[in-house]
Amino acid sequence: KKKKNCISVFKVTMAFSRFEVKAVFLLGLALLSYRVEGARRGLAGADVTVFDVTTRGVKGVGKTKTAPGASDGVGAATTVFDVIKYGFKGDGKTNNASASPAASPTASPNAGATAGPGAGATPGPAAGPGPAAGATAGPGASATAGPGVGAGATVFDVTKYGAKGDGKTDNAMMFIRAWNAACQSTGPAKVVIPEGNFMAGEVFFKGPCKCSGPIIVEVVGTVLGHTDLIQYTAGVWIGFQRIDGGLLLTGKGTFNAQGEASWKYNDRKNNPSSPLLPISLKFQFVKNALVENIKLVNSKGFHMTVTSCNNFTLQGLRITAPDESPNTDGIHISRSDLVKITNSVIGTGDDCISIGEGSTNIGVSGVTCGPGHGISIGSLGRAQDKDVKGVTVTNCSLTGTTNGARIKTLTNSPQIAVSGVIYEDITMKDVKNPIIIDQHYNSKNSNKASNVKISDVHFKNIRGTSATDVAVSLSCSEAVPCEGVELVDIDLTYSGARAASISSSCSNAKATFTGKQNPPACA
Repeated sequence: KKKKNCISVFKVTMAFSRFEVKAVFLLGLALLSYRVEGARRGLAGADVTVFDVTTRGVKGVGKTKTAPGASDGVGAATTVFDVIKYGFKGDGKTNNASASPAASPTASPNAGATAGPGAGATPGPAAGPGPAAGATAGPGASATAGPGVGAGATVFDVTKYGAKGDGKTDNAMMFIRAWNAACQSTGPAKVVIPEGNFMAGEVFFKGPCKCSGPIIVEVVGTVLGHTDLIQYTAGVWIGFQRIDGGLLLTGKGTFNAQGEASWKYNDRKNNPSSPLLPISLKFQFVKNALVENIKLVNSKGFHMTVTSCNNFTLQGLRITAPDESPNTDGIHISRSDLVKITNSVIGTGDDCISIGEGSTNIGVSGVTCGPGHGISIGSLGRAQDKDVKGVTVTNCSLTGTTNGARIKTLTNSPQIAVSGVIYEDITMKDVKNPIIIDQHYNSKNSNKASNVKISDVHFKNIRGTSATDVAVSLSCSEAVPCEGVELVDIDLTYSGARAASISSSCSNAKATFTGKQNPPACA
């Protein structure tokens, strides 16, 4: 009887064990089903990029089959990557492992995380098949540009990459995606910012590019700078870097940095070592470039800098900011060769044009300047600064500026040189210092002389009115006096409020005076 009871207990225990196993098994299935359903629902709203293979020209053998999820909402708002569009064939014979170079991450701008247009939340028109299925154009590009700038180039419209001209959306990443797609294409390419107000934080357009000929950026609408300074980690709003195949930045559009919201944070007057506010447009290591017809308004810091560039032309520009806006230089050039600025109107709170260290073969003509601090060479004399050679400024007019034709160097400087400078055919109206060499710039911070050697400098046919009674000031270095300074046909009259006779002032300057001299030449 005892044995029989043990057997009964054993059978009951086994029954419970089987029940427990079955319960656990069913519970596991339920959990798995729940996870799968949750994943399916999550994918339905996820920002997944979809590449439909049929957009790459693939034709399946047999009946067309709708991809899973196309009808039930899974991935409904995503960009589709269909392998057929990358050259795959569903014929059971073709080896699809190497079906198309388009499947390579380097072949398509969509493949990379940083370059992929359409990788944003809303694929929009970019999700559809582009006119060129291969690496040449990619999704989001139109076949060719119409008549006008860049005719025949493939157009990369930023709105096809998710950009919105509503004045609120931060379009920085959308701009970069459009640029990357154009830059990595193999034919002529043009990035277009159409009509609208496109706000953006920090943006860098980087090369080198694969497209043939110069890459074109056409700005039709208005680009607005983000007003939150935290958005700018590199002191730049929009940068163009390492483009050696040529660049054309054109259009009738405007870059408005909305700097008026940030100028109160500029403390350079009280603390010269404090950082500058972000530059609106910075070109660095760019060769064979043309920037034309665009407008720049109210930069936070400098409106434009051209650094380490070669064969760079700027023409037809309009740059404006109030005269009280701090350090808003119009165009600053440094360490660049063969830079030409023509037929532009510039009025800012600092130098209209400043030609900095390491600049060679610089030409400025047809520029209207004012308000501002004039057309200046310098300031020069910081550590690591390089020589400036070959600067010609002709046929320009300045109105109401604090300086006219100016060369400025710092005290206690390294030994560098400025030579081969011509200011010619310049008109001044109510300019405070029409002709000035100032080698004691920022002298309150040091009583040591400047070591910047200035020579072979020519001021020719400069006429108009001076707002101060000293119209010509040549204040050269005690350590390295100016040499070869020439003034020819100077005709400046005093326009100030108080009664005064106009004069010249010269120190440590070996200068010659020929032709008409008003004010009278230095004794």
